Amino acid sequence: QVQLVESGGGLAQAGGSLRLSCAASGRTFSRNAMGWFRQAPGTEREFVAAISWSGATIYYADSVKGRFTISRDNAKNTVYLQMSSLQPEDTAVYYCAVKTQGSFVSSSGYTYWGQGTQVTVSS
Repeated sequence: QVQLVESGGGLAQAGGSLRLSCAASGRTFSRNAMGWFRQAPGTEREFVAAISWSGATIYYADSVKGRFTISRDNAKNTVYLQMSSLQPEDTAVYYCAVKTQGSFVSSSGYTYWGQGTQVTVSS
């Protein structure tokens, strides 16, 4: 049974930092791209960042470019999202996911999803 478990969310002040982790179990995803998405109340889930299996290809949403960094450790079957210069508009539930087909930036290409971790940024 595949499981993705996010951790590291919480409350941060504007300008602060948080580091999210997503640990996969049940199978190895060392040959799959992985991504982070987020969903704020009343909005659709949106793409945040994605990384290829080797780490050689990385995508970021324009809204987080220069502030967030995605990385992965295939030996630990874990993907990370380092978030810096946080802003109140970054408040959302953050989900990690495993890409199995299609575009890096579309949620339709991701098959396995975590349960999400809440990130709240106060002004």
